[in-house]
Amino acid sequence: MTLVQLTQIKRWLFLHGRRHPLELCAWDMVLTAWVIGWVALPALLLIHEWALLPLCPAGFLLPGFYASWRVRLHRSGRLRCDWLTAL
Repeated sequence: MTLVQLTQIKRWLFLHGRRHPLELCAWDMVLTAWVIGWVALPALLLIHEWALLPLCPAGFLLPGFYASWRVRLHRSGRLRCDWLTAL
């Protein structure tokens, strides 16, 4: 998932957040995990916490996995995802 796509989804949720407060909160948590993954990588390398390093790529990849999961649920008809138009 590109930074432009992340921004487009965030902008859509910012504009429509009153109607989708839970989705806005969920996306904020996904973006928080993404930022923590990027920030934690150099810190973990500096303090030699090798056991926690696999969590960083999980944080990097979480927005893409979350978006693809939502697309799959939307296409199967189990969950409506209005922000797909932002992509």
